[in-house]
Amino acid sequence: MIRNFILGLLLIALCLPALAQQNKPAEGTVSQRLEVMRQKLETMRRSLQSAQAGLKQDADADKKKDEAKAADSPQARLKGLDKEASTLLSSINNLRGKIERAEKYEASEVDTLETSVSELQTRSDNALVETVGARKQQYTVGAEREKKKKKKFLGVFGGGTDQYEEILGTVAPGRDKELFVYATKEVRKSNFEVGRLLFQTIITTYPDSPYLPMAKLAIADSFYLEGSTSALIQAGAGYQEWLTFFPTHPLADRVALKVAESEMRQVGRPDNDPTRAYKAEQRLKLMMQQYPSTELKDLAQERLKQVQDNLGLHNLWVGNFYYARAIEQKRTGLKGAEFRYKEIMQKYPNFSYMDEALFRLAFLYQTEEETDEAAKLYQRLVREYPNSDNAAKAKEQLQLLGATVPEPSAEGLKRQPPEKKSFMGNFMGELIGGADLNIDKNGVLMSKSFDEKRFELIDSVIENQGELPSNQIPKALTTVIRTTAPVENPKVKDDKQTSKNK
Repeated sequence: MIRNFILGLLLIALCLPALAQQNKPAEGTVSQRLEVMRQKLETMRRSLQSAQAGLKQDADADKKKDEAKAADSPQARLKGLDKEASTLLSSINNLRGKIERAEKYEASEVDTLETSVSELQTRSDNALVETVGARKQQYTVGAEREKKKKKKFLGVFGGGTDQYEEILGTVAPGRDKELFVYATKEVRKSNFEVGRLLFQTIITTYPDSPYLPMAKLAIADSFYLEGSTSALIQAGAGYQEWLTFFPTHPLADRVALKVAESEMRQVGRPDNDPTRAYKAEQRLKLMMQQYPSTELKDLAQERLKQVQDNLGLHNLWVGNFYYARAIEQKRTGLKGAEFRYKEIMQKYPNFSYMDEALFRLAFLYQTEEETDEAAKLYQRLVREYPNSDNAAKAKEQLQLLGATVPEPSAEGLKRQPPEKKSFMGNFMGELIGGADLNIDKNGVLMSKSFDEKRFELIDSVIENQGELPSNQIPKALTTVIRTTAPVENPKVKDDKQTSKNK
């Protein structure tokens, strides 16, 4: 009963995802938002067209003709939604064309389109769920359908037999597992759109399926594994939506970490917009707050350190700009630099380049003749960061000020300055433009690089008929449950032994 209640609750949520998002600010640039909308509409159309194909089969021409005329028939309903999706897709493409041609457009156009896509998504999901019965009635369980030759599978891949037409268009017992297995295979082959469509069909066609929660999580995984900016935006949203309904699931802490990592993978270099870094920081703090006993706490803290180093560097570089402007160019900027350096000390106490922030702020105080404050910072630098290049400079300034030069602390002596990047490392960083963050690119259920020798969490879901035993979830952040040694062919083994004896 509890499980059915949870699945029912999830289904209601999946049918109303847009309503929960309409009042939230959209993610990404205008181009990224349009790409997200395009992907949603393409997937929506494929689902609707597959459902229509299921309704069309084995119905005679006259019956189909009469049914098409009925405005409230399943056939007409799905066809109408498909047409609406096509119209919206054209509007999105027109707006993308304006942007590419640098033509003027109203910002409200993007907001209006997002609202329309969200509203249509809700109606489409409802229609797919409500037409399940009509599709089920037209088929005899176990009856095989003739596979037709098509130019392209659902408009994505070319040539050959449409291998998924039958399981997408029809409804039959056991199809949910079949869809889950096929979807997993497609994602592992990097056919992400096809895999997502198959997972989504479980959600909209088999509301009582035990595979439904994991299918939703696998969709978020597929976006995360795909890794483009628009895909990562949808991955973060997908993981967050899953958490809303399964906050106490054994995988919840992993999913919460993936929400943060979806943001981290979009973080740019420190001299870029820090919005994504701020969001990643918030997500990581929230994850540790919501799951204080998680075994991933140390890993989350390590991730937080990386993100805060990125934010600290952003402040440091901005502060240095104001510093150079004020000290070297004799222009205003002292207060701007002072604010940035102070913010580093207040918000990022473990900042890897704290020694530079301390020295710069101390020198600013010295310039403003606040020698007592300057001496305190110089002394802290010498005491806590004795291995830094700035420590020798701080000692010189303390001697000029006539202040005491402290002895390094035991903890300070252990602290080593961050490793300096090589010229090639700096060049590649400039070329790629991404942040220097160590981020796991595997999903929660599936790995980025599939290996047949590895048994992953999603394999356990399949093996256990949609369930994931908590005792099979590794303590470390990995999708791999176990690895299997390759089985050696007995004949090959005998040949090797014969050759050795000779």
